[in-house]
Amino acid sequence: MTPASRPRRPRPEWPLSPQLTDVAVAAAVALLTGLDAAVNDPGHQQADWLTWLLYAVSVAALLVRSRWPVAVTVVTGAGCAGWALHGHIGELLNLPVMVALYALAVQGGRRRTLRTAVIAGLVSGVVSVIAGKDVAQPQGAPLLEMLWPLVPLLLGEVVRGRRELLEEYADRAERAEADREREARRKVDQERVRIARELHDVIAHTVSAMTVQAGLALDALDSRPEVARAAMRQVRTSGKEAVRELRTTVGVLRQGQRAASAEPAPRLAQLDDLVEGVRGTGLRVSLHTSLPADTGGRELPQLVELAAYRIVQEALTNVIKHAGARHAAVSVAATEGTVTVEITDDGPTPDAVAGEGYGLIGMRERAAAVGGGLEAGPMAGGGWRVRAVIPVEEGAL
Repeated sequence: MTPASRPRRPRPEWPLSPQLTDVAVAAAVALLTGLDAAVNDPGHQQADWLTWLLYAVSVAALLVRSRWPVAVTVVTGAGCAGWALHGHIGELLNLPVMVALYALAVQGGRRRTLRTAVIAGLVSGVVSVIAGKDVAQPQGAPLLEMLWPLVPLLLGEVVRGRRELLEEYADRAERAEADREREARRKVDQERVRIARELHDVIAHTVSAMTVQAGLALDALDSRPEVARAAMRQVRTSGKEAVRELRTTVGVLRQGQRAASAEPAPRLAQLDDLVEGVRGTGLRVSLHTSLPADTGGRELPQLVELAAYRIVQEALTNVIKHAGARHAAVSVAATEGTVTVEITDDGPTPDAVAGEGYGLIGMRERAAAVGGGLEAGPMAGGGWRVRAVIPVEEGAL
């Protein structure tokens, strides 16, 4: 499943819709504020038509606080200021505007919350000073009146920040999961290409040699039966080798199982056997190697030797299948920090190269996998040349 098609992780939701939530909140505020508005302290303005008008407007505004939080804050704030200026005081008369301030902070941003805090604090302080001219107020009451609007704003800011933090955590988790899936797919693709390259290099080489040997046996069956028998024996040997290599590869593909015969990867010391098998097809092959092991030096890294071996193997397979050559020359030389592999043949040079098959692509991939490069093309005097230069990391084993 791709990240685009994967459904997002379900998150806990409020059981009520925003509209029903507004109705429920407005009903609760109406009950509490109505009880406080109905009875006022002796010596202060008692509830009258203006008190209940401001009450009705404030409660009605809360019904749409989720859609228009700024407008609802202005309306409920005006209602709260109207109560104070009318002389009607109470502990819960500022509850509608506190609910509106909380909703504004939850649904808005930090900058809007700061602006609202400054404006609400100043307005509350001014209203407190004006209302205190007619009613005796304790010392410092205006300062306290400037602070209470900050309480619902701060609470709303905390709730909104926590919600954003949880959403960020959820998004990070989804991105991390998507990255893990992409990395897993990348590794699977790399492994698939590697297995395809191994199958092509091993099976294609062996089967190509078997095809040529079977042709030699068929041509010599009547006139030279001893040559036919030798060729068929070589076919049988090559067939067993192909089956063994195929069984090893299939064993690697089985999840949780190892290959039945985990033989070491081929190295450059086995090039003699490879070339001898190719000579059985009738192609004359000369081999020249200059390796550290030949002079008592340190062995090359296994990955470097495997890449060089497979490049030689695939290049000779292409000569057998496509070149129509009579002679091929293989040279593998290790110099300071590099291994140079060169395979040439004397086959006819094609007028144009129509495209690249999997063999040439595989050789380039093998060289690139160990940090090297490969060139292939016709030579000036005729024939074809494959040349790869593979770096050797200093100190690698």
